[in-house]
Formats: sequence, structure tokens, C-alpha cells
Amino acid sequence: MRGEDRRQDMLFSYLSIEDRIPQDHPLRMIRALVEPMLTALSPRFQTMYATIGRPSIPPEQLLRALLLQVLYTIRSERQLMEQLNYNLLFRWFVGLAPDDPVWGPTVFTTHRDRLLAGHIAEAFCQEVLTAADARHLRSPEHFTVDGTLLEAWASQKSFRPKDDASPPPSDGDPSNPTVNFRQEKRSNATHPSVTDPDARLARKSPGITAKLCHLGSTLLDNRHGLVVATDVRPPGYHAERDAALEMLTTLEPRARRRTLGADKGYDDPAFVTGVRACHTTPHVTPNVHARKPTRALDGRTTRHAGFAVSQRKRKLVEEGYGWGKVVGLLRKLRHRGREKVGWIFAFTNAVYNLVRLRTLIRAGVCA
Repeated sequence: MRGEDRRQDMLFSYLSIEDRIPQDHPLRMIRALVEPMLTALSPRFQTMYATIGRPSIPPEQLLRALLLQVLYTIRSERQLMEQLNYNLLFRWFVGLAPDDPVWGPTVFTTHRDRLLAGHIAEAFCQEVLTAADARHLRSPEHFTVDGTLLEAWASQKSFRPKDDASPPPSDGDPSNPTVNFRQEKRSNATHPSVTDPDARLARKSPGITAKLCHLGSTLLDNRHGLVVATDVRPPGYHAERDAALEMLTTLEPRARRRTLGADKGYDDPAFVTGVRACHTTPHVTPNVHARKPTRALDGRTTRHAGFAVSQRKRKLVEEGYGWGKVVGLLRKLRHRGREKVGWIFAFTNAVYNLVRLRTLIRAGVCA
């Protein structure tokens, strides 16, 4: 017998949101890991708000909503607020009751910028690493460094000459004019982007299209691939190496020497010298296919078994970049400026560490 298609406009439920979330849902462990971190960040949150006035969005709820945006690849704040309006799973994770009103997208964006000013992304990433250290999941002496290009939120039409103050010729379409820059010499020395001045025209390898990008670099441990430091700057010839040395100096000093794995793009005598000055042994892949091989490393370093281990472990960095660009909304940036892009890049890598931490705990890897 065919059932009738009835619609019920009014909904009465005798189950709480807690009962509707499966006990084995991945977000349950994520929330259990996040709650102690938010408690540790509470004093920092307190310094960001005034002691009088109308209550704002709780920063804990704001941070949980940003976690959902990265975990579920929600590309805009408007879509995130739409999901919070009817998704009981999201309401449970953020801490909203079924009848609580949802914030407006502009209000949410304004309060998110307050987290940017308070350097919450870096503090949250440090809390995730502290949780990993408490479970003995992070290596204190073996690391890998690499960089990736993050496509900026700017079009090729915004890449205009510095000395040309006149607007581009219009074809009757002021919102999206047709611009012909064929046979025009364009370089970062003569052309900035009027949309995102911090972006630079770059490409990862010869033969592919150059795009306006930011350079995102990460330093991660070789034990389980947890990101321990991030850096965002304009792309350049020495940008990756400079970022690597700067991140290396943020590590706590140790009596034993560390190791730092890297690909052949870091095979440079100046970089190797800088790494050794940081009490670190460079495990850099020799660039034997270069026009002028530098021979920055010789057999005294490459003959050891640890060098081969570093070369095998350094591929873990690609897993983080793949997750960040496929899941974490980093394939095409949605923010402009080095400061905001750096905040988003650091926060996305902190969420990646959180996912890795959950996976390692469920697999029983903790010591």
C-alpha cells in the first residue's frame, strides 16, 4: 500500500539535540578536544572585550563556527549562517539552542576580525600543539619545511602599471570591463595589483600559467606531520628560504641538534649555512639537475641513514597542503592582504592539526 505524502508544518520533538547526534560522530571527539583549548584561551578572550556594554557573540561560539567552516568547506559566512539556521548538528557543535537566533553574516564577519586583531589563530594553533605534546605525538628534533602558492582573490585585470593612474578603457561594462594585455610586458617590478597589493605574479614551475599569489610556508614535525609554524609573504626568489629560516628561529632551543628536511628548491649554500647557524642539520635534496649544481651538501651529511629518513618523511608536508586546498578552502583565497591571509592560513593548519590529532587518538598512537 502506498503511503500518503503528508507535510507537517509544525514540529514537536521530545529528543534533545544531544540525543540526535550519534555517539560515534567525528565531531564529538573534535569538540572534546577543543573545549579544554577554549578554556585555556579564556583569559586572552577577556582582554579583547570591554567590561561594560551590550554582550557580544561569545568568542568560543565564534571560534567553533569558524572550525565548522573549515571542516565542512563552507565557502562564505552567509552560507555558514544559513547552515546554522537549520542544521542541528552545527547548532550542537557551536553551542546554540534550537530556538536561539542566528547571527547576521556582517555581524559575524565583524566579530571575526576581532579574533584577527587578537592573534587568536596563532594562540589556538599553540594550544593544539600543547595537546599533542601532552600525548607525546610531536617530535622535538626532526622537522620538514616547504612552501606552496595560494591563489589570491584578485584577477589579472587588477594587475596594472604603477605609473598609470588612468582607469582602464571601458567597453560599456563598468563592473567587468574587457582588458587586452596581450604583448604587454608585465612584471612585479612594474605592475602591482590594485585589488590585493600584497599579491605577486608567480608560478610554481615553468610551463604553467602565472597567477597572482601569496606564498604560504609551513614547518612540520616528521613524526606525525603536525604543523608547528606557518608563514605567509609575497612570493620571491628567496622567499621560501627566508620564511624557512624565520620559522626555524621560532623553535625552542635544544642541546641536541635538530634535522630539517627540504626539497631541492632549498639546495642553496646560503640557506644551508643559515640552517646550521640555528643548531640544525640540513637534510636538503641535492639539486643535481640544476644548470649549475651548488653542491651545498656533500657525503658527510647525505651518507647517514637519518638523511634518507628525512627525505622519506618530508612528503608528509604535501598531505597538509592537499587537505588545506581541497577541504580547507585554500585553493582560492577569499580574503585580501597579507595579514588576513596569514591568519586564515595559520587557522586552517591548526584545524588540520586538530583532525590529525583526532585520527591519531582513535588509532591508539598516543604514548
